[in-house]
Amino acid sequence: MSDIDRVMRSNLKLKHLQLVVALDEFRHLGRAAEFLSLTQPAVSKSLAEIEKMFGLELFTRSTRGTRPTAYGEQVVRFARSVLVDFDRTCDDIAAVASGGAGRIRVGAMVVATPGLLVEAVGRLKVSSPQTTVSIEEGDLTRLLPRLRTGELDFIVGRLEPGYSSPDLETEALYAEPMRVVVAAEHPLASVAKPSWHDLATLPWVVPPAWASSRVKLNQMFYKHKLQPPADIVETSSFLVTMTFMRKRGCVCFVASEVAQYLQSTGIGYTLQLDVPIELPPVGIIVLRNGLKTPVARTLIDALHAQARDIRGETMPA
Repeated sequence: MSDIDRVMRSNLKLKHLQLVVALDEFRHLGRAAEFLSLTQPAVSKSLAEIEKMFGLELFTRSTRGTRPTAYGEQVVRFARSVLVDFDRTCDDIAAVASGGAGRIRVGAMVVATPGLLVEAVGRLKVSSPQTTVSIEEGDLTRLLPRLRTGELDFIVGRLEPGYSSPDLETEALYAEPMRVVVAAEHPLASVAKPSWHDLATLPWVVPPAWASSRVKLNQMFYKHKLQPPADIVETSSFLVTMTFMRKRGCVCFVASEVAQYLQSTGIGYTLQLDVPIELPPVGIIVLRNGLKTPVARTLIDALHAQARDIRGETMPA
């Protein structure tokens, strides 16, 4: 057994893992010490002990703070994964003790939230009302790192091809077109057949530049010999989109299910505008060879059932 193997298996304690993660988060001995309710000399001493165990420098120290070395980055990654599993196990044990049914952590892109995820969670809650469902909204740039460290069980969203990777498995569920939406009181809401020319000079809320839907939106303007809007706000947040739509009168480019939700609540109005573009499907992203808990499998089954409803399919008799 190598020295590193011995350290990882026998010598490292939970407090050591918490320390290296705190140092990575705060990049400062004093702030890490404050977070851990320790003195700065105690943190320095503990870090020196950890580095002595490994026989490696894990963090560089300077007047500007601390930074993980190449070795330190690997130890931090390991520490994060262990602490996530520790927290998850504590949650699951507490849930069993209280008569609950565990916890599921889902990353959700806006495209999948109103029509797919919310309804699937509703199906889950019918049979398991005490299951805690933790949902983190964001785009793939935010959610994928959390999936890889085990902080999320899976992600639901648009399966952007630019983010495919050998460590990920994806499952397409259904196609989801885009719609153009304005606030219910917007002047365009009373226009029977608005054109792309009507929209080109207006303020917009649009997906981030990397998103396939954003690329396709720009192409629609080029197709009509127009320049894409210059007055834009980029976001993957539903709340930001809705707020700018209502407060600033922005035109929004959102998934069909999101448009239906906004119109059903009286907040938005879907313009009668043809948006003939093809986009990657909505689906599920999991870590290849990752462990799926029973509650995760149950929610994935509910997502499959809801996706069948969205596709208009019926279960065989």
